[in-house]
Amino acid sequence: MRTQDVARRLIAPVTRTRAFRWVAPRLLPAIEAALSAVSGRRVQLSALLVHSLVLVTKGAKTGRVRETYLMYTPDGQGRAIVAGTSFARDRHPAWTYNLLAEPDARIRVRGREWVVRAALVPDGQRDAAWARIERQWPGYRAYERDSGRTVRLFLLQPVAGPYEAAPEGRRDRAS
Repeated sequence: MRTQDVARRLIAPVTRTRAFRWVAPRLLPAIEAALSAVSGRRVQLSALLVHSLVLVTKGAKTGRVRETYLMYTPDGQGRAIVAGTSFARDRHPAWTYNLLAEPDARIRVRGREWVVRAALVPDGQRDAAWARIERQWPGYRAYERDSGRTVRLFLLQPVAGPYEAAPEGRRDRAS
């Protein structure tokens, strides 16, 4: 078993605790943003344990560019699966509303960007998607059970890229 797999199995139970779920949404986005800035947008803390990306969307209400740091799971067909768990909170995260309003987005993985189109995982494929996600992060679906809602699962299909993104002015971080 790889060191990364052992670390995941040891850390995963901690991520399901009430304390982690309270602290993580307050601290992790700021830590990820700082590490990203220091590394020239090439390093994510979460990428030490899991596949990680930065989702770049347009705000559904504001139209502003939003960046969200997310775990993703490769689906085996060149797409990324992302889950709107929001640390088991009872509301869907803002980025899911953004994708529902405008499914065309960008993702950044290790400093490289792709244009993607998001689609909800169909109901008949949700269990298979969750099984794939939980092979990467054991017990992750507990966030759905504990939130009391059906977590939105998206498939991010690359439509172009990789490319070097043009400067766009201010980028806001969405949590």
